[in-house]
Amino acid sequence: MKAASLSPHAPLAERLRPRHLGEVIGQQHLLGEGMALRLAFESGQPHSCILWGPPGVGKTTIARLMADAFDAQFLSISAVLGGVKDIREAVDKAEAARTGLHPQRTIMFVDEVHRFNKSQQDAFLPHVESGLFTFIGATTENPSFEVNSALLSRAAVYVLQPLTEEDLQSIVGRAQAIDAIPTIEPDALTRLLAYADGDARRLLNTLETLAMAAKQESIDPVTDTWLMRVLGERMRRYDKGGEQFYDTISALHKSVRGSDPDAALYWFVRMLDGGADPRYMARRLIRMASEDIGLADPRALRMALDAAEVYERLGSPEGELALAQCVIYLAVAPKSNAAYKAFNQAKAWVKKDGTRPVPMHLRNAPTQLMKQLDYGKGYRYAHDEEDGFAAGERYLPDGMPEPGFYKPVRRGLEIKIADKLEELRKKNAATG
Repeated sequence: MKAASLSPHAPLAERLRPRHLGEVIGQQHLLGEGMALRLAFESGQPHSCILWGPPGVGKTTIARLMADAFDAQFLSISAVLGGVKDIREAVDKAEAARTGLHPQRTIMFVDEVHRFNKSQQDAFLPHVESGLFTFIGATTENPSFEVNSALLSRAAVYVLQPLTEEDLQSIVGRAQAIDAIPTIEPDALTRLLAYADGDARRLLNTLETLAMAAKQESIDPVTDTWLMRVLGERMRRYDKGGEQFYDTISALHKSVRGSDPDAALYWFVRMLDGGADPRYMARRLIRMASEDIGLADPRALRMALDAAEVYERLGSPEGELALAQCVIYLAVAPKSNAAYKAFNQAKAWVKKDGTRPVPMHLRNAPTQLMKQLDYGKGYRYAHDEEDGFAAGERYLPDGMPEPGFYKPVRRGLEIKIADKLEELRKKNAATG
């Protein structure tokens, strides 16, 4: 069915949905002539696969077109809403299609497959192996970490990319070709494409909202000024991946480092409001906890990891509160970059230094031959020494001077760490 022949009351995304492979916009590295997915369509033999890519890049569309290409029944399960019961019902439908009066293949499409737990993913395995259905999973997360290895080994992984600006312009052009949206001036179009950020679904939903508002106010063409007035709340964002994005994350990081909780919270909310992925924010908070707080308050790293886990469990907007709480904690925590500096200095030393042999007394001696060769000979077991410390024992390679990588600051827990190290150095010195 042609897009133009659909009811004008149908959602714009449905009116513009590709009806065959040639209408798909983007993903030419997979769907172009001679490319992997195109060859799969042309082979006549469907195979199980995982479609991995960000939202709005065509994962569901490709799965539906695959079902059409192979004259297969298309069954869809959302891992966000579904469970084992839905899987069983889908299996029953697949069996009915295979054994019916007119036998038919089944494409089993699982959206957000990474949301299913191990046992739910395992439920597909016997049916994939028996050929009852062809499994197609869609995920925004790395399948290497989020999809069971057993299921992953039975499916090809195809990586989908965000749509380019040219791809998004083609979608706008198709919408205008069926008179679904008014003319859009260049400045307004540039802003719309930047807001879509490679996501066709976001673009189509915004265009639909824009078209309704323009019709109500008899606006044609759409100007940038009018666009910002009507969709200002939605359009207020920075260019993800662009200079303003990195300027904003820099401001957040420096506010945390500078111990200003209000400023840190402000920049954090600015980023969320602008469309930053909270998972990205969580990763940056973990980095801040290690780089700028370190051993001055080791609880900071644990809090950052816990906040990231809470977000994964709750999602938006509930999980964002845990991230905000972490931002405030990191800002008020005592600061130290001693571990960060020590790590970098150790890396620089090892890079320029030769490969020094491990001293004999530190070597492992699991065999009799190694013991005869004096591996481990003379090693002092610290737990058997006074205060659990082998005073005077040396752990660096022979001939290597004391590098002094780690220099704790006089803040937070590192005050006690510095005192402890000073005490141990005195004991070492006393042994000569």
